[in-house]
Amino acid sequence: MKFSVDRDVLAEAVTWTARSLSPRPPVPVLSGLLLKAGSGTVSLSSFDYEISANLQFAADVAEEGTVLVSGRLLADICRSLPSAPVEIATDGAKITLSCRNSRFNLATMPENDYPELPALPPIGGVVDGGAFAQAVSQVIIAASRDDTLPILTGVRIEFEGETMTLLSTDRYRLAMRELTWRPSSAGLSTSVLVKARTLNEVARTLGSGGDLSIALSDANELIGFESGGRRTTSLLVDGDYPKIRSLFPDATPIHASVRTADLVEAVRRVSLVAERNTPIRMAFTEGTLALDAGTGEDAQASEAIEATLTGEPITVAFNPHYLSEGLGAFTTDHVRFSFTTPPKPAVVSAQQDADGEELTDYRYLLMPVRLPNQ
Repeated sequence: MKFSVDRDVLAEAVTWTARSLSPRPPVPVLSGLLLKAGSGTVSLSSFDYEISANLQFAADVAEEGTVLVSGRLLADICRSLPSAPVEIATDGAKITLSCRNSRFNLATMPENDYPELPALPPIGGVVDGGAFAQAVSQVIIAASRDDTLPILTGVRIEFEGETMTLLSTDRYRLAMRELTWRPSSAGLSTSVLVKARTLNEVARTLGSGGDLSIALSDANELIGFESGGRRTTSLLVDGDYPKIRSLFPDATPIHASVRTADLVEAVRRVSLVAERNTPIRMAFTEGTLALDAGTGEDAQASEAIEATLTGEPITVAFNPHYLSEGLGAFTTDHVRFSFTTPPKPAVVSAQQDADGEELTDYRYLLMPVRLPNQ
């Protein structure tokens, strides 16, 4: 095998493919990247039995061939090379990388031991990559990071006609985002559970490439994503996801609207004195939201900002980290808090302005911390 390609093209391709490599591969060959040079193109692949990645790029191929080489080492080398054409050629049991005056010799791995990558399932539909990336960023904040509960480390994606719904929860909060997509079949109705970190990687690396194709297997075991000549597949999380939609209240008699930027800054300042497991208290009255944290002889902080209230005054308390993460997911000028009673979950949603209507495509449900008098 022998080919040459611009250093920037090679480094970007190798870096993206190497992202899927496991830090602790089950077998040594799965630490490698598989390079296949054909007529005018080079294919790069990685696989760890759970996640696969594959892309192709144009190159000046002098000799066709296949080689397996350490992926992380190759990525480190490619990023360190000067900005110039790179030539890669096999030399017996090694490959040689040459770029200007730099030259590296790497041992190859037995490509015959490398497993075959799973085929991309049938394309279930297409979604705008940017909209999908934003939806994922809004939802994954509520996914659990506790691997002892693998079900909750996933994001449930429901497909119903032209509507795609993403849901996640860690038992203390819940995020739900709806967006439109273009299904291949008008009557498509299914759901999958994808690891949040996998979905986040897909959104970050494929979301900017325009349309994103989503592939769904008939056996409901595998999901695939493809955009801009890059594709990745992932095994789905096995298990029954809790029916969390029912946690959203049917009616909320108390509503409050707050300017997003003002609230984000106020929460950031007040939470400086909120020690671990200490909540921020929020007292909503007509025209004002008062925030405070800290008790007794410890440090204390308070701040009041403008708010619009509909319904009875209400005082609630929230985990400051969960509250900050939720507020950071909103892009509108105002956010709306909807309440039933103080001990019940609150729903945070978007509003374009103080008197505007609630936008329900993204909702963030937050469990309050019970106060002593509640």
